[in-house]
Amino acid sequence: MRSQFDPAIVPVGCFDGELDLFESQYAVPGGVSYNSYLILDEKTAVLDTVDPRKTQQWLANLDTALAGRAPDYLAIHHMEPDHAGSIAALADKFPGMVLVGNAKTFPMLAAFTGRSFEGRTLTVKEGDVLELGAHKLTFLMAPMVHWPEVMVSYESASKTLFSADGFGRFGDTDPDSPWVDEARRYYINIVGKYGVQVQALLKKAAALDIQAVCPLHGPILSGDALGLALEKYGVWSSYAPEEKGVLVAYASIHGNTARAALELADMLRAQGLAAEAMDLTRRDWAEAVAGAFRYSGLVLAAASYDAGVFPPMAQFLARLKSKGFKDRTVGLLENGSWGPTALRAMLCELEGMKGLTILEPKISVKSAVGDADRAKMEELARAMAQAL
Repeated sequence: MRSQFDPAIVPVGCFDGELDLFESQYAVPGGVSYNSYLILDEKTAVLDTVDPRKTQQWLANLDTALAGRAPDYLAIHHMEPDHAGSIAALADKFPGMVLVGNAKTFPMLAAFTGRSFEGRTLTVKEGDVLELGAHKLTFLMAPMVHWPEVMVSYESASKTLFSADGFGRFGDTDPDSPWVDEARRYYINIVGKYGVQVQALLKKAAALDIQAVCPLHGPILSGDALGLALEKYGVWSSYAPEEKGVLVAYASIHGNTARAALELADMLRAQGLAAEAMDLTRRDWAEAVAGAFRYSGLVLAAASYDAGVFPPMAQFLARLKSKGFKDRTVGLLENGSWGPTALRAMLCELEGMKGLTILEPKISVKSAVGDADRAKMEELARAMAQAL
């Protein structure tokens, strides 16, 4: 299938609908695509390969698109195995093909494959151009978006940015499928720690006339979809909230903490705030992390457990910390039937995150919610509304 915006650029990637966990940790009920592209010109260039799970299907796709030609180049934008896992197979199939990467690409390639590919590599740096004929690829380095060897390339004839993992999304490549939620979950959990580096890449992209973006996961973006993606990446990479509202994240053992959290969410709504409640024991944790970044406010409600906090909340906080969560307004509710300890444990984790405003009152419930607890919850809801 040829691209609608430039018939010389042919998507040859594969969809994986059988994978349960992307990177062995992110649930992908809608599957994931491993995107690869072929540019057909006086010279031919393959842009990235696919996960080893789909090597044979990808090679068949490529054979069909090449129609008897051999690729002159393989441009390696990113060495993560879901994109570089079929390099050796392609190199063996086409021994005359040159592998194009940067100074950090080829040591990684040797580490992954045990092979040097000596005499078959072309090392590029910032601003170098690969001439294919009417099409030309200009390489731009994008270190730590989200690995150190990452680069992107801009094809000037079609005004296309090949963006590596940037602008990716879980799910298929259908441009009509909803983009934002799965792109947010993908970005925050995989790339989100590297907001400064993403901002640097966005600055480079702003200097280009980009009409289409070809990412390594998800659909090709153009028109309004591209505008939306650029807008969202500007927000996400700056760690700013997308929406004025509150995520109420709760971890309940027997249901009392859950009931308190759901009541508090209703109180927040009564104050005119958007409020979304998520059960950390059952909801996808990556979705919860993305939700915390989405909103300007966060309420943490958790049961005490083993002189600390119930593990689903502890794990959630550790993941927030690892992704650089900051600059939000936070309310706290603990529950403990005889010796509440969750509040202390949650505060300890929050101390390592920058720019958080911790609201008063901090609520401590003993078992079931009583009238005195509800009064404090109402006070916290008002404090959150005033703060936001």
